[in-house]
Amino acid sequence: MIKVNGRDSDWEENLTVEKLLQNKRYTYPKIIVRINGELINREEYASTPIRDGDDVKVIHLLAGG
Repeated sequence: MIKVNGRDSDWEENLTVEKLLQNKRYTYPKIIVRINGELINREEYASTPIRDGDDVKVIHLLAGG
């Protein structure tokens, strides 16, 4: 089990940031991801594993004025 934005979510073997974003259908152009408080670079989404018990924050950045 992992937490995604404060909600329990099922964990699966070989889960990466990229797979999580696809599974949750997060398609926003400006997203930042933190795992256990650590910022993950966009270039590392495909290679960054999410481990059982991790706390993941997916933040959609908005622009406006």
